[in-house]
Amino acid sequence: MGKNSEINEKIGIMGGTFNPIHNGHLVTAQEALSQFKLDKVIFIPTGNPPHKVDNEITDAEDRYIMTVIATSSNSRFFVSKMEIDRKGKSYTIDTVRQLKGIYGKNSSLYFITGADAILEILTWKNTAEIISLCKFIAATRPGYNLERMEDLKKKVLGANEASSNKIYIMEIPALSISSTDIRNRVRSSRPIDYLLPKGVSNYILKHELYK
Repeated sequence: MGKNSEINEKIGIMGGTFNPIHNGHLVTAQEALSQFKLDKVIFIPTGNPPHKVDNEITDAEDRYIMTVIATSSNSRFFVSKMEIDRKGKSYTIDTVRQLKGIYGKNSSLYFITGADAILEILTWKNTAEIISLCKFIAATRPGYNLERMEDLKKKVLGANEASSNKIYIMEIPALSISSTDIRNRVRSSRPIDYLLPKGVSNYILKHELYK
């Protein structure tokens, strides 16, 4: 990742615990890449996420390696350890600021996340600054209640700006796959084939994760 403030790159930010990363994440990233004509998507596994108190979050290094394995075949997918390497709690605003510093003020950042996570945006640190620095792509399952999203737009952006190009909706059928279900399947010795890349499945079994 090199800094070049002269180039107006469109960069997708795919954050998450990736515990483990699965095909739903990859389909979402690829669809965002295509729909929004992004130059690249950077997957950023969380280090010490402030909103997660789940004891099931496996070691950050394992999650990073699984993400590298899952994305290695796509030349426009990249993985960053910036949140893992960051000391203390890891906040979205710190990541967005850091990426702006790397890619320059002319870059356009698109934060790709689930619609439910977007609905929690008001609880995030420095919400107004995050919105000023990047746009959001809210990935939803087909049939998702979009009224909640419209209400959030008005609450966050204000009635006059709710229709502005800051929060986009993107339907992804593969979002029915979940990391929680995969962990539960591993724990109960049920198959996880075709839910995530084979290399990630092999890594989980080899290192006996989620047992």
